[in-house]
Amino acid sequence: MILSFINDKTYKNKDYSSKELPKAEYNNCTFINCTFTDSYLSNNAFLECEFIDCNLSNVKTKGTTFNEVLFTNCKMIGFPFNTCNSMLLDISFKSCNLSLASFYQLNINSTNFNTCNLQSVDFTASNLTNASFLDCDLEKAVFENTNLEKADFTSAKNYSISPEKNRIKGAKFSKEGLFGLLSMYKIIVE
Repeated sequence: MILSFINDKTYKNKDYSSKELPKAEYNNCTFINCTFTDSYLSNNAFLECEFIDCNLSNVKTKGTTFNEVLFTNCKMIGFPFNTCNSMLLDISFKSCNLSLASFYQLNINSTNFNTCNLQSVDFTASNLTNASFLDCDLEKAVFENTNLEKADFTSAKNYSISPEKNRIKGAKFSKEGLFGLLSMYKIIVE
């Protein structure tokens, strides 16, 4: 399928939950206050794009490319990143709600999560080397067989990470966050 090219365009206050976003390769485009709830973004390509104040909850993303894409203040509940095109996946998040999203088996090293709600997110078997979780809430997030080497959790909260089931060499944690590494041992920390 050959995609049309759309360059340097800004979309404001559009609702794509009822009318689908046209299939295209979007280059350097900005989406502001747009609604994509339950819509199909499958097989689109977003290159050097930004989504600001958008609702992208429960979208379908099979084969979608996100390369150098920034999401700011977006609602992305249940976002299936694991179905996206993983080849060029390069994403960053600031002040987003990513509850119930899936990053299963993705190579998303050096990804920045800044002030995000990451409750019940699936990071199973992902590569998060050098990732940053600045002021993020990771309650009930799943880390199993995950590469967290050199990841920064110093200001993250509510995580539970098993050092035995994940690679954490060089990862950074605050003293206050150490309980998140010990909680599975059912010990009492005072």
